[in-house]
Parts: sequence; C-alpha cells; structure tokens
Amino acid sequence: MEREEIERVERELDAILKLVQPEPTMQDKAREEALSKEPVSGGDKTTSEEYLTEEGTLEAYLFGDDSSEENASEYDAADKYAADKYAADKYAANKYVADKYAVDKYAVDKYAADKYTADKYAADEYAADEYAADKYAADKYAADKYAADNYIADRYTADEYTSEEDEYGMEEENETAGQDRQQYDKRETGMSQTENRRGLRLLKPSDGLVAAFFVPVVAMIIIFAQRGIFPFGEECFLRTDMYHQYAPFFSEFQYKLTHGGSLLYSWDIGMGVNFSALYAYYLASPVNWLLILCPKKFIIEFMTILIVLKTGLSGLSFSWYLKKHFGVKKFGVGFFGIFYALSGYMAAYSWNIMWLDCIMLFPLILLGLEQLVKEKKGTLYCITLGLSILSNYYISIMICIFMVIYVIAQMTLNPPKSFGEFMGTGLRFAFYSLLAGGLAAVVLLPEIYALQVTASGDFDFPKTFSSYFSIFDMIARHIGNVGTEIGLDHWPNIYCGVAVLMFFLLYLGSRKITFREKAVYCSMLVLFYASFSVNVLNFIWHGFHYPNSLPCRQSFIYIALMLFMCYHAYIHLEDMSWKSVCLAFWGAVSFVLLAEKLVDNPEQYHFSVFYAALLFIAIYGGLIYLYHKGKWSLDAILLTALAVVAIEAAVNTAVTSIPTTSRTSYVKDNQDVEDLVWNIKSDTFYRVEKTDRKTKNDGAWMNFPSVSLFSSTANASLSDFFRRMGCESSTNAYSITGSTPLVDSLMSVRYGIYGDQQPADGLRDLSARKGSMWLYENKFTLPVAFMLPSDVEGNWILDSGNPAHVQNDLCDVLDTEHVLLPNESVTEGRKLTFTAQETGDYYVYVTNKKVKEVTAVIGEQTESFDNVDRGYFMELGRINKDVEVRLETGDDGSPTLQAEVWRFNPQALEAVYGKMNQNPMVLSRWTDTELSGSITAESAGVMYTSIPYDKGWTILVDGKAVTPRKMFDTFLAVDIGEGTHRISFSYEPEGLRTGAWITGVSAAVLGVTVLVGISRKKKKDRVVSGYSIRKNSKENKKSQKKENSSKQESGGK
Repeated sequence: MEREEIERVERELDAILKLVQPEPTMQDKAREEALSKEPVSGGDKTTSEEYLTEEGTLEAYLFGDDSSEENASEYDAADKYAADKYAADKYAANKYVADKYAVDKYAVDKYAADKYTADKYAADEYAADEYAADKYAADKYAADKYAADNYIADRYTADEYTSEEDEYGMEEENETAGQDRQQYDKRETGMSQTENRRGLRLLKPSDGLVAAFFVPVVAMIIIFAQRGIFPFGEECFLRTDMYHQYAPFFSEFQYKLTHGGSLLYSWDIGMGVNFSALYAYYLASPVNWLLILCPKKFIIEFMTILIVLKTGLSGLSFSWYLKKHFGVKKFGVGFFGIFYALSGYMAAYSWNIMWLDCIMLFPLILLGLEQLVKEKKGTLYCITLGLSILSNYYISIMICIFMVIYVIAQMTLNPPKSFGEFMGTGLRFAFYSLLAGGLAAVVLLPEIYALQVTASGDFDFPKTFSSYFSIFDMIARHIGNVGTEIGLDHWPNIYCGVAVLMFFLLYLGSRKITFREKAVYCSMLVLFYASFSVNVLNFIWHGFHYPNSLPCRQSFIYIALMLFMCYHAYIHLEDMSWKSVCLAFWGAVSFVLLAEKLVDNPEQYHFSVFYAALLFIAIYGGLIYLYHKGKWSLDAILLTALAVVAIEAAVNTAVTSIPTTSRTSYVKDNQDVEDLVWNIKSDTFYRVEKTDRKTKNDGAWMNFPSVSLFSSTANASLSDFFRRMGCESSTNAYSITGSTPLVDSLMSVRYGIYGDQQPADGLRDLSARKGSMWLYENKFTLPVAFMLPSDVEGNWILDSGNPAHVQNDLCDVLDTEHVLLPNESVTEGRKLTFTAQETGDYYVYVTNKKVKEVTAVIGEQTESFDNVDRGYFMELGRINKDVEVRLETGDDGSPTLQAEVWRFNPQALEAVYGKMNQNPMVLSRWTDTELSGSITAESAGVMYTSIPYDKGWTILVDGKAVTPRKMFDTFLAVDIGEGTHRISFSYEPEGLRTGAWITGVSAAVLGVTVLVGISRKKKKDRVVSGYSIRKNSKENKKSQKKENSSKQESGGK
C-alpha cells in the first residue's frame, strides 16, 4: 500500500510537469534527437569555450565582455540562463515536491505506523483535501511563474533576475533600480489586476501614450485659437528670438533650398556670414528640411506647427521612456508625459524651436544610457545623443554634462560585479559618447571654429562664489501659474504639475523604493538646486558662459528627474497606505500655505496661484481616495484624472506663455520690398539696407544682401568695428543704425529702402518705387574690393573713442575736408537744445553712457531712441536751417544729457570717394561662395575688401594661392604687386571637410559595431539554445530511467 501511494504521487508530479513545460516544437525535437546521439562531454564544451575566449580585450569591453574572467562568468551566465530557464519550468514542481511530498509522506508514514487505527481514514481524508488545495495553488503558481520567468529570461540576461517577487508577496529587497523591472513586470499593466477586477473597459494602458501626445497638441491648438493666432486670426506666435532671429533664418534657409543657393555662405546677413555655422546653431534639426515643401508666405505657420508637434512628441517620448524603464503598462504614464510637454520650461521656451529637438530626444538618451550600463548596448544612446548634438549643440552641452553625472548614478544603482566590469562600462560610455559627437562632426566642427571669433569665444571664469536665491524659493516655483522668467533674473522655470508636491513625498515614504535609489536621485535634485542658484555652477552648465537672459536652460533635466521620481511613487500607489497618502496630501498643502507666507514676488506670484494650487491638490487627493476606496470605476477615475491634468497644464501654459504679435504688421511690406530688390539690375556687387526695418535680420527675412545682423554667431571684431564707426552694436549684434553716408560707402551699401520719399541731398537718386516703399541708389558707393591708398592702413586711428573723430581722421589721412562738422548746442541738465546752422543731415552722439533713452523734438515731429548707451549716432535726418531741436533723456536718476551735435558734409564724401576708388576691382562673377574679377594696381600695395575676415576664404591671384590677412582687425585683405591681376575668391568653412570625414568614419564604425553586436548575439543564442536542449535531453533521460526503474520495482513486487 505504501508503494502504491508513492507511485500515485509521482504520477501526479509528472502530470504537473507536463502542464508547466511547453510542448517542444518539431525543430526542437529534431535538434534534441541529433544532440542526444552526440557525445556530451567533448566537442560541445570545446566549442563553447572557444567562442567565449576568442574575443579581444578592447572589443570585449565595447561589446559587453569586460575581461577574460568576465568571459568565463558570461559563459556561466549562459549556463545559468539555460539552467534557470529550465528551473523556472520545474520550480513549481520542485516546490510541490518539497512541500506536498512532505505532507503526503507524513500521511503515508502515519498510515504505516497506525495501519489498523481509525486515524487512517482521517489522515487519508486530510491528505486528499490538502493535496487538492495544494494542486490548485501549484497549478496557478506554476502557470503565472512560468509566464513571468519566461518573459524575464527572454528579455534580460540571467544575472538580471536574481531577485524576484513571488505570487504570495514574498520579495527579497532589490538593491538596484534595474531589478525593479522584474518586480514591475509581474504587474504587467500596472493596475491591470485591479483594473480587471474593477471593470476597466473603455481604456487600455497603451492609451496613456496616445494621451501624452494628443493632449499637449490639442491644448496648444486651443490656446492658439483663443489667442487669434493665424489661421484663427491675424496674430502670430513670434516671440523674442523667434521674432528677431528664427523666422528670418528659416526664411533664408527656405530660399536657399528652393533657389539652389549654397548652404556654406550667405551675403544676406551681416555683410556676409558663414552660413554653415549659422545653420549648425539655429537650423540643424533634420525636420527643418521640410521647408523645401513650404511656400515662403507660410514660414511662420510652418514654425508654429513644428512647435506644436515637437511639444506633443516630447510628451510621448517621456511617457515611452517611463514605460520602458519600469516595464509597466500604465495608463497613468500619460499624465507625466503631459506634465513634461507642458512644463514651466516649455511655457517659457516653447518658442525657442531650436531647443525642442533636444527636449524631445532627452528621454530617449536617458533610456539609451541605461541600456548601455545594464544591458551593455550602446546603439540607442549613441544615435539619440548624436541626433541631439546635430540638432542643437548648445543644449546638448548640458545633456552631455548630465550624462556624466547620470552614468555615475546608474553605476551606483547597478554596481559592477568586478573591476573589469566597471572598466568595461566606463570604456563603453566613453566610446559611444565620442562616437555620438563624431556623427555630428560635419556640423559641429565648423561651428566650433566659427564660435572662436565671436564674443562667446572668450572665457571669463568667475572669481568668487555667490548664490542668487534660496532652495525654498526655487521649489515654490513648482506651484502652477507662476510667471515664467525669460529675463536677466536667474529664476528656474520648473513647474511640472502641483501633483509632484504630493507624489514626491510619497516617493520618499515608499517602502517599495530602495533607500539607495532615493539617495541617488535626491542627490541629483540637490545638485540642480545648487546649479540654479550658485553662480559658478550656473556658469559651467551654460557652456562656460553666463546666459544673456533665458536663465536656467538646463532645468528641463531637473523636470525629467522630478517626474521620474513621482511616477515611481505613482506605480506603487495601490501599495501605499491611506495614512501615507494623507500625510503626503497635508504636506503638499502645508508647503503651498507656507509659500504664500514666505515668497515675496508679487509680480510672478499673483495671490490666486496659491488658491489654484490648493484646489488642484485637493482634486488629486480626492481621486486617490476614490481609487483606494473603490468608490468609482477605474475608467471614471482615470478619465477624470486625465481631464484634471490636461486642464491644469493647459491653464498654466495659457496664463504664463503664448504671447502674440501682429502677423499683418510683420509681413505687410514684404512683397513690396521683395519686388523692389528683385528688380535691381546691377552689374556689380551691392548691399541693401532697409531703414524702417522689423529686425536686424530683415535681409535674411526678405532675401537681399545686407549689413545688419543679430545672431549668437556674430563676429566680435566686426561688432567692435561698427561701434567705432558710430553704428549700433552689442555682444551678438550689429546694425546700420547710426551709419553715415561715409560708412555706407565703405561697406558697399549701394541701395537704401525707405518708407517715404527722401529729400534731394545730392547723395542718392531715386531708383524705383513699389507701394509705400521707395528704393534709392547711393551715388558714392565704394566697390567690394579696391586698392587702398598707402597711407590709410598705418595712419588711420580707429580707437579714439569718438566715432565722429574716427571718420574725420580718415579724411585727415586722405587730405580731404571733414565729413562731420560740429554744430553748437546747449545742455541744461536732462535737456539739450540746438539750432541747425545749415540745412543738412544731423547726427547726435551722446557721451554720457548713463543715458539710455532720448526723445528728440524736431519741429512738429518727435522721435525716440533707446539703447543710446551703446554709443551709436542718433540720426535726426535732414533738418532745415534755423530749425530748433530739443532733446531730453527719459532715464531715471536725472543723468545729464552730455552730447555732441554733428552735420554731415556731402562734398567731403565725394572727395573721399574719389581718392579711395582710383583702383577698384571689376567683378565678372558673384555667387554665394565665389567672387572673381580683375584689378589694376599702380604700385604694390594692399587690396582692401568689405568682406568680413574668415579663414574659410581662399584667394587666388593670377591662379596662384596667396595668404589673406586681416585689415583693421575686421576685413579680408591681400597684398598684391604692381600691374593688372586676375583675382578669384572661393569659400569653404573651416573644419567642414575634416568634420565630414569624421562623420563618415563614425557612421562606419557605428555600423560595424551594430553588425558585430548582432553577430555576437546570434552566436551566443545558438550556444545557449544548444546547451538548453542538451540539458533538457539529459534531464529527460534521467526521468525516463527513474520511471523505468520504478516500473520494474513495481512489477517485481
């Protein structure tokens, strides 16, 4: 009887194994039969060892094998993978044997000992009942456990699932964030078990990704419609740099794409600029090439649509990152994507279209780096970081700085098992990071060379440490509807939903999240608080420069970290006690109340923002209560939460962002100007300036060769030359404002576009008229290149500090009359008056640099001037003799209006022109990157050009290359000998060819790396698969022998 009972238990165990193990495929059976005929101990082992020892050390580091020791351990891991996979199939049975067999054995022994007692029946009855209960639990456990383990085994390597949560809640504490995936994979759809029990019918977990994209897009469209932005009205979303820089540069790019212009150089901006550098800084996003399909009149709308789409894609990207990182399918992932896409950072900087690609790619870069550390796969990290650097190198500097911090954080959370593995991770990180930079080198390298001649090329590291504000004041900016900061104050824009005030506390209090993770992520938050507030760290984060307005440009990284931590708390929400939720709720409420009391910034903190924050916190708390208590269906709770999140984020964006500008005003004269410029019939080089301009980049917006520029790539020496000549200039801009006819002549400005008819002055002739715009041609315009009189270069004093003296000194060198003649004036405190001594063009130069704003009353006309402290001439225009002019400063503090009044002398200009234009260059060809013509030199000397100096220019004199040099520290010049010469200019940006080679090689290396990785994976899979089949074959043989032996013993009895 005892033997029969044992055999019955064994048969039931076999039945359980059949339920647990999947049926082998035909291919598996064939391979198993073939392998079973081969000797197990010989060739196979040798093949595995050869495979695992043949790789070189450096290659092993890059592709995942850290050392020879690690190779061996990886083979062990392969064995462990196969063994654990098999064990995963048999674990339930083994556990059943351990527990169930003990019970049944007890029953059998008990039966044998008390064979003839009445307890036999009770013991049998107990065993049967216990067996039935255990069998049900074992079957359910085996099925669930097999599914979870099989999924984990397929997705991760064996060493990544050492600690797993069983069905009954018994869990070993995870020591790393990477192990969270196993814990969460059991919950597959986040609240899926709860959702199914509570009737989730309308929504699917994947709908959260859809919401993360469409909610920000729809919110932006609704706000645009409410603001009357075209096509919903006649307004447009042109704000700050988008108005002054991005729209003009997009227009120039579109013009080049549609008219076949060169992407290397442009004459339409700033006297001639390296367009490849400007492209790298402003236009390098690959999607911008779609401009070739966009009509010019809809460029503003093209940019607006891109902003909306990139905002939505940023939300989708972040949600997808959270889903992949945690391995959790939760509808709620969309809430955090929405807050990322409509954060305070995006409210402040969404108009900054050139940054949005980096914001969108950043979550993918994070995921790529995590794969590099945990799974030893660097392809995603390399490609996404490379795209980020390509799209905008400036924001990518901040991302690269953070990647160094983040790789340290990931190695802290996922400690290497050996020094070899530590070195391998470090080498892989360095290799793929450099490779990412190499992929973008074709645009990055020319930009680096170009920036060396800008004001940004100077580094002035701060000498002392200082702090701008307190941590509490920074955290208070998490409250919604707080005014965004885009000025010179340093406040970070870090709003990402008031719910984070509550979920951050839940994160800190969660027992499901390890202390190590909390310590690492909180340390990174503290680092960002310091970076926002401490001057030195602020300087480093912004590429070793202080930002010129638009502060804390790295704060999107902080927002991503904060939302990551809050989402980690969110996925454990069902495990949170109601007491913890209450504490977090009242903690968030207390913080808002404390902020209302302590924060003293009424301009940005309207009293209503605190009430709105409390309202939304109360709503979120109520939704959590309904979820915990099961009062509503899960569909209703999630849809309500989605609506609240959408409303909160959209209201914050509407209140703090999306200002508008009149589209009609921006484009009203464009067609007239373009018609005038297109009808210019000139046989020589020329530049055009528009006096009534919208921006300093009107030449780029309307596609005509111009002088003025506003760009971060502005040539610093050219800005300085403009300032010396009395024209407006600053760190990253220079313009024709303040220019005299002499300066126009030196800069080859042949044409001027005016908004009204100009009086006859003998200096210009009317050329054409279109609508309200008038085109005049200057009579005394010097050519783009000419032989400079010998005395000028060595004797012209440019640094006298007064632009009138600088221009008159040139006349002294050339022995002509002065072009600027003084006019008497009277200063009385903040006022200055003068009477025109002769009819002519008058200019005023303010010598008191404390004066910034001046109002001039000329007869019945009034004109206003700002930024006067930049040192440019105020152009008062043509004033008749004996007319009185009154000027007054509008600045606070009552600064004295100390100024000089000058009248332009046309006869002197004609004399200067006659002496300078004796040996001009006669052009025969003029394109974006080439100039050619001839020049006659009466004696050996220097040929001056009004082309800004750039090392990219190559000059040939009579077919032979000569070395160009700088003149006046600004312009391109070349020494030539006596006689008539054929001159040709050609341009190729410095570093372009080298960058192209680096990009090509980097792409090839990445391709080889990917192919090698795929090959190694396939090879490893074959080894592991073969090992698994052999292992199963051996186990099956052992089981068969055991079964046969049992049958023989049973038959013998």
